[in-house]
Amino acid sequence: MRPLHGWIIGLCLVALVCLASGCQSHIGGQTLPSGYYLDDDVQYFAPSSLNTLENETVKLQAK
Repeated sequence: MRPLHGWIIGLCLVALVCLASGCQSHIGGQTLPSGYYLDDDVQYFAPSSLNTLENETVKLQAK
């Protein structure tokens, strides 16, 4: 195999990895999302009080 063919194959592999990675891209000053942003699971935790044992606290104070 010629050395030139090795370089061409290496560059093709690098290009393939770059295209398949799905990272954010910066085009024209804009930050664009990856192609997989619709498949991401959104995690939202509703705000709650800091005291997670409210019923127990109320019963202890009532005694």
